[in-house]
Order: sequence, then C-alpha cells, then structure tokens
Amino acid sequence: MNQLLLWVSVLTSLLEAFAATDLSGKVFVFPKESSTNHVSLITKLEKPLQNFTLCFRAFSDLSRGYSLFSYNTQGKDNELLIYKERIGEYSLYIGRSSVMWKVIEEFPEPVHICVSWESASGIAEFWVNGRPLVKKGLKQGYSIGAHPKIVLGQEQDNYGAGFDKSQSFVGEIGDLYMWDSVLSPVEIMVTYQGSPNNSNILNWQALNHEIKGYVIVKPLVVALSSLNFLQ
Repeated sequence: MNQLLLWVSVLTSLLEAFAATDLSGKVFVFPKESSTNHVSLITKLEKPLQNFTLCFRAFSDLSRGYSLFSYNTQGKDNELLIYKERIGEYSLYIGRSSVMWKVIEEFPEPVHICVSWESASGIAEFWVNGRPLVKKGLKQGYSIGAHPKIVLGQEQDNYGAGFDKSQSFVGEIGDLYMWDSVLSPVEIMVTYQGSPNNSNILNWQALNHEIKGYVIVKPLVVALSSLNFLQ
C-alpha cells in the first residue's frame, strides 16, 4: 500500500509540474547570468511547421548578445532561434540560416516582438513594438522540425542542452504566444495591445513549462505610459 501511495504521489507531482498554467499578468525573471538557469516550454508539436508566428515581451539591460527563444530538434541546432546580437540588432535563424534586422530602440526599455515566417515564399516578418520592419527571405520550401526542445533563457547547442553563459538571457520575458500560421497585421497589432487570439502551439494563458534553476515568476510591472497598449 505504501508503494502504491508513493507512486501516486510521484505521478501527482509530475502532473503538477507539466500542468498548463495561466501566467497572465506575470513574467519569467532571469535574475543572473548563468549556464544552467532556463525555462523549458512543452508543446505537443508532432508535425513539421510550414508557417509560424511568435510574439512575446522582453525586458533586459544587457548590451551583449543573448538568446530570446531557442527551438531545437534532434540533431539540429538553431532550427528556430530569435537572437539579439546587440542593441538594435535582432537575428532570426531557421534551419541554421539567418537574417538580421536593425531597429532604432530605446535602451533599456521593454520591447514587444512578433516574428512570422512562411515556407512557401520564405518571407520572414519582424515587428518591434507594433511596427513592421523590412521583410526578409530565408529557407524557402523548408519545414521546421517537429518534437522540439524549446528553451527560454539559454541558447541550445544540443537538444535541450549545450548552454553558454555568455549567451544567456538576464531580464524578463512574458506574454509569449506561438501559432502555426502567419498572423495578419491586424492580428499582430491586437496581440501587441494585449489581446491575442487563441494560439495553438504556445499560449501564455495556458503554458506547459518547467523551470530549471534560478528563474522566478513575478507580476508584470507596466509603466504608466504603456498602459494604453495593454487595455
């Protein structure tokens, strides 16, 4: 009987660890540079991606490069990676190929980012604080692999591992949503203003995740000047 109770307890703990959590009004805080601290995002993505849109908010005072979103599959690093190279420069990697955008931005200030890509045309779009940047093209006809390891806070060199302290994220990440389609400009603006439609890959309001190391969930603090964007 004791053995049965032990297994029930273990199973309950596992279910709680991977249960969907509503993180509305909250952020993941990555308080210090590290080669271990990260959050794993769990999704049942069983088919390759032909299209996607990813949106999230981030706040950091790092001036060096760091990973914002790292998606690897078995044997393939940089399958999908959002990387900030330096102040005002962002890169998108798909299938190890990359394009870069330059943007004039306040530093340090919170930023809202939306990235979309479609396989048929290879066109990638990058939006910063509701403003579209110049469209770029990469990996036309490519399919992003399924069964990914998705990590916040670190850049993966391997499948869920291979972290480098010098590429780690320090700051806050929140309001993360991901779709298997390319959102329209109107839908991206609605997401930027804080009212996203139902996302079917990752949803901040029902997020399956696992925190590893020193990462804390805290309330989102919004400057008074930004409140109109979140209503």
